[in-house]
Amino acid sequence: MDGPRRRGKRRFCRFCADRAALIDYKDPQALRYFVTERGKIVPRRISGTCAYHQRKLNKAIKQARNIALLPFTATGT
Repeated sequence: MDGPRRRGKRRFCRFCADRAALIDYKDPQALRYFVTERGKIVPRRISGTCAYHQRKLNKAIKQARNIALLPFTATGT
């Protein structure tokens, strides 16, 4: 039998830890960290954000896509 499951290092929400960090749809460079190269929004379990800030991120990314600051899909193939 295998041993107990290994858990990685606990990720903390960067927005909860750093109160100065804001989620703004007008800042596409900051939002790109939470979007894959294919254009998908990175899930909570990978990005490490809390549920509250993940909802805020989703809303900001979708808003940035609608005003063409972020692409809906990846460019190229």
